[in-house]
Amino acid sequence: MSGNRQQSMTSFAAAAAALLVAAPAAAADPQTVAIFKDWTVMVQETPNDRTCFAIAEARDMAPKSVNHGEIFFMVATWKSGVAKGQPSFRAGYNLKDAPAPVIRIGSQKWDMYVSSNESFIESAAAEQALVAAMRQGADMRLSATSSRGTATNYVFSLSGVSAALDRAREACQ
Repeated sequence: MSGNRQQSMTSFAAAAAALLVAAPAAAADPQTVAIFKDWTVMVQETPNDRTCFAIAEARDMAPKSVNHGEIFFMVATWKSGVAKGQPSFRAGYNLKDAPAPVIRIGSQKWDMYVSSNESFIESAAAEQALVAAMRQGADMRLSATSSRGTATNYVFSLSGVSAALDRAREACQ
């Protein structure tokens, strides 16, 4: 993994952990635990919990003419059980909530809801269905709209995702 990719994932994981877990200021920076093809497993320790992430960068971004910033998809698990296998998308820009971001794997699709520059799946059952489909798919496509109205599309490789999800779950047992 390149230094820039490592730095980008570390900054994303730290930001995601802060947003998702209201982590105290004493939280350590996320540490890379393993890399499985296109997915990286990271762990962040806080005084009260441990968060484990399987995280990937977008492999393809469209339109090519715009600055997307850092684009990531992750699945997070907390040792405390706050959440297990929680998928989320993070863009390098603020997202528009209508139309909602959409994930597609094969013929299946999931709508997401927006929180600033992140989006999430509404229900635990839909989260589980998405993660199961990720394990079976070759790639995942995500479409979103920026707060400025720019339609964007991303492709995430799912190569290595099963091993990364298993390792992240193991790290937070």
